[in-house]
Amino acid sequence: MPNEKPVAAIPTRRQMIFASWTKDVLIYIIVLNLFVEFNSKIIIDSFTISIFTAILLKILLEVILKLEHTVSERFKSYRALRIFLVWLVLFGSKFLILEVVDLVFGDHVELGKFLDVILLVIALMVAREVFQRIYVSLGSRKS
Repeated sequence: MPNEKPVAAIPTRRQMIFASWTKDVLIYIIVLNLFVEFNSKIIIDSFTISIFTAILLKILLEVILKLEHTVSERFKSYRALRIFLVWLVLFGSKFLILEVVDLVFGDHVELGKFLDVILLVIALMVAREVFQRIYVSLGSRKS
């Protein structure tokens, strides 16, 4: 029938994960390259390496957030201990990020010092959250 509107297919879980990872990696590539351009302490030799760095950061941040949620859930009845352990995971993860990036890319990637990594990770997470909020708000309005 010519007057019927096409029905949008409901994406599968794998499609949603793929779209989410693609979105996050693209956001990370943009943020990383902006940091390279505006922060002299952050150096990435090429755009291709920035793509691989963004993928590695996405993997590391997913693992770190999963660990943070696991620790938080496991120690939820011990508030002070939970706060300390979550802080320890989040604080220590910056050193992990520096070491893993150095191990994988060597002299091709320099993410700066500890404070630079903290600012970079915060910028990555804020950019991802802003994008997500814009996406959700576009879907909640009536057309």
